[in-house]
Amino acid sequence: MTSKKILIITGDAGESFEILYASHRLREAGFIPVIAAPIIKRMNLVMHDFEPGWDTYVERKGYLVESDISFDDVNPAEYQAVLIPGGRAPEYLRNDTRVIKIVNEFSDSNKYIFAICHGVQILVTAGLVNKKRIACYEHVKFEVEACGGQYITPDEAIQDGKIVTGKTWQSHPEFYKIVFSCLAVQ
Repeated sequence: MTSKKILIITGDAGESFEILYASHRLREAGFIPVIAAPIIKRMNLVMHDFEPGWDTYVERKGYLVESDISFDDVNPAEYQAVLIPGGRAPEYLRNDTRVIKIVNEFSDSNKYIFAICHGVQILVTAGLVNKKRIACYEHVKFEVEACGGQYITPDEAIQDGKIVTGKTWQSHPEFYKIVFSCLAVQ
């Protein structure tokens, strides 16, 4: 029997909407989302939004969310897939060797890896974007292309093998349509 548990990797400054939406949608569909972070604690999430006249997004304090487990306690064999939301969390989590090891174990086990927005930065560091079609926030495009990936536009979300990526929280409809299609096949 396939596990119904989906690992969500995040930390402080993770994007509120991306984390909460993922958790709620997964529960609604009968899955068990498990939020992993550097340590078990109440995390401070953020909200990224676009303001008229700004050249980039603005960041505001978001919701608080409790992590379920620490990265030290993650056993990828217990999960059907891993989901990596964006925000600023991936910017520092990509330097955590535990995170890279976890994501590579999912890849080596031929399990689905879902990443949206800045979450793709973790895939870049894990060496998983080479020769892959990737959708991500436009300011991660350089990193994807520098590591051999192909930045996709205008698609909001795309699947390339066992990797599903999306541009931003505005891509949720397209991203989760692919995510749940993948989860239904297992």
